[in-house]
Amino acid sequence: MRPIYLDYAATTPVEPEVAEVMAECLTMDGVFANPASRSHVYGWRAEELVEAARAQVAEMVKLDSRAVVWTSGATEANNLALKGVFERRNFQGQFICGQVEHKAVLDVAQWLANKGVQVRYLPVDQGGRYQLDLLAEWLKEPTALVSLMWINNETGVVQDIERALTLCHHQAVPLHVDAAQAVGKLDIDLAHLPIDLVSLSAHKFYGPKGVGCLLVHPKALVQPLAQLHGGGHERGMRSGTLPTHQLVGMGLAAALVDPVYEAEHLAAMRDQLWQGLQQLPVQINGDLQYLAPSHLNLAFAGLDGETLLLALNQIAVSTGSACNSLSLKPSYVLKAMGLSDALAQSSLRLSVGRYTQASDIKKAIFHIQQVVTGLLQQNPTGVMR
Repeated sequence: MRPIYLDYAATTPVEPEVAEVMAECLTMDGVFANPASRSHVYGWRAEELVEAARAQVAEMVKLDSRAVVWTSGATEANNLALKGVFERRNFQGQFICGQVEHKAVLDVAQWLANKGVQVRYLPVDQGGRYQLDLLAEWLKEPTALVSLMWINNETGVVQDIERALTLCHHQAVPLHVDAAQAVGKLDIDLAHLPIDLVSLSAHKFYGPKGVGCLLVHPKALVQPLAQLHGGGHERGMRSGTLPTHQLVGMGLAAALVDPVYEAEHLAAMRDQLWQGLQQLPVQINGDLQYLAPSHLNLAFAGLDGETLLLALNQIAVSTGSACNSLSLKPSYVLKAMGLSDALAQSSLRLSVGRYTQASDIKKAIFHIQQVVTGLLQQNPTGVMR
């Protein structure tokens, strides 16, 4: 029997109807042509589908379709935003990013530091929220860009992006937001929240892997310089032949997002899971009132996370970000929140999704209770901090 899937934060399955429309853009019988081929009907039809998909993504976030710059995913979008802005500004001005950002931002921050940029890492409190009062102080110094994720991929903590944007724009500093985890959990309205640059990834909202976009707001304080050259596609910001099938898939996935319904469903599943596990010696990593409806990051004191992960063979969960799954070090996100090495290494991330059902949660609770109780009886050590 297949394990119950509770790792939606790592990736979501592609919706069947999304897969169907993608398949229609691959073979001779479908719309397979290069969208940049404007000399014949094959190319015109492909371009029509690509632009329709661009409009679907833009409509999801309440923007004009010209804001959408296609990329291979949020990692490339982050690289384009950060590197592109600093090249535009000749690597002048400091870069402020969050201490618990995704590696796709933190690794670029290190790259910028190697270029001579002053990088400052905004800390979080014990609940995982960025210390925005400190950001306000740091913004008094010349700053080229601030980058903060909307929802943390490990803990699910939702940041106060609206206040962060106000602070940044008060000092005429552009803000980049990695919103890969936010789609389908928050109602994103960039018409009323004019974030300069926003990164999205289709595989986080039931679209295909390998495709995403950078949203460049019409009122953005800065536009990034291209990082991929070779044809001047995407208004000169990102060259490369557009993968029609992937873009059509991302567009339909965006059109199918219903943030109000999905958030309610996710919260119901997540709350049911937490209620069933509270009797165990467990704590939530992150302030519950600020958690996305999809996430639970739980510390099981006295247990090793990897051992627990192996024992939980009836559910699919993770010890943290899929990008760091090979690392034996404790999560840098949890360490930044003040957890000890032992408690950080006893933590698991459970994330629910569109296909999670109440019966799945009931089975998962029973399995986790059995496994945790059994392991603690074998090794009854550890005290909750």
